[in-house]
Order: sequence, then C-alpha cells, then structure tokens
Amino acid sequence: MTQDLFIKLAVARNNFVARTRDGVEGATAVEYGLMVALIAVAIIGAVRLIGTNLDTMFDGVANDIAGT
Repeated sequence: MTQDLFIKLAVARNNFVARTRDGVEGATAVEYGLMVALIAVAIIGAVRLIGTNLDTMFDGVANDIAGT
C-alpha cells in the first residue's frame, strides 16, 4: 500500500517536472525568435544605409567618367 503511494507521488512529480520543462523551452524559443527578429531589423537597416551610400558613390564615379 505504501509502495503504491510512493509510485503515484513519483509519477506525479515526473509529470510536473515534464510540464515545467516544456514551458521553459517554449519561452526560450520565443526569446530566440525575438532576438532573430531584432538582428534582422539591424541587418536590414545597415544594408539600406550602406546601399544608399554606395549608390551615391557610384553615381559620383559615373558622373566623373561621363565628364571626362
């Protein structure tokens, strides 16, 4: 009788630990998703800034070549 109680308690504890771990992994995945989104926004901003500067530079080079 006592062994059955211990087995039920052990199973309940294992189920609780499994549910808790699943919740933590879900939150971690959301956090990684947010980090990836922020990194993507930073990369897009940098590419746009560099792209604009490169466009201006190539326009200047093209004008210099056309002027000579």
